[in-house]
Amino acid sequence: MKKYLLMLLLAAAGLPGSPARADVLVLVHGYLSGAQSWDASGVTAVLQRHGWRHGGIYVSGPSGPRLIRVPVARAGHTYYSVDLPSEAPVVVQAAQLRDMLDAIYRSHAGEPVYVVGHSAGGVVARAALVNNGGGNTRALITIASPHLGTHRAEQALDATDIPFPFSILPDIFAGEIYDTARRSRSLYVDLVRPRPGTLLYWLNGQPHPDILYFSIVRGQVSVAMGDLVVPGYSQDMNNIPVLRGRSTRISIPSDHGLDVLDGGVIVNLLSELG
Repeated sequence: MKKYLLMLLLAAAGLPGSPARADVLVLVHGYLSGAQSWDASGVTAVLQRHGWRHGGIYVSGPSGPRLIRVPVARAGHTYYSVDLPSEAPVVVQAAQLRDMLDAIYRSHAGEPVYVVGHSAGGVVARAALVNNGGGNTRALITIASPHLGTHRAEQALDATDIPFPFSILPDIFAGEIYDTARRSRSLYVDLVRPRPGTLLYWLNGQPHPDILYFSIVRGQVSVAMGDLVVPGYSQDMNNIPVLRGRSTRISIPSDHGLDVLDGGVIVNLLSELG
């Protein structure tokens, strides 16, 4: 643990760490977000300072995934970001991500792929890998992901479970926020705490690929308690029965959102794995 904290401090100070030797990195955003969240948080700036180049953004199209290429000034290790319909159910997002990963596997045949998912994106990434058998993926890194669900999803379902015509009132007073929550109900259903009949109950009992797993666990006041969105135990993949003892836990006292420090953790972690 001290070793990871030291690497984090070096990255935050802008000091050069060991050169990253991983080949391909795939960044999967969370709920109500998109590919730009990795840029806005400063994560991709850290990647670029350490020799990574942006290969482009994968988006879904009627004939399959499409790569929007980004001009680059130099060669280097490649990272891709993806743009998924973040309000859609996990299975819908996972199916699109699976196709994107297949395209990346083909264009980087034989090269190791590292997948990083933030928040709900970590669950989406895990579901895609479970359904796809792992492919060229060597490791999954999740950041503040609700692997064992979150009570916030249950609260959102309760808040939007209002029959017509009474649903008109919150729609009038809450406006776009309430509309977004209603559109996201199928995603909330997928992120409730696991019990028989739920997606997480099924997913958490499936055989997982034989790859490396890393759980970045958040918590501002107490990492053990987690952040305001996802409890700490839910962020740790070791608490998934089929992954018990297989995930390395990295604790970061921070809020739920992406942070520039995540870039330092990712770079230094991949340097070690390389």
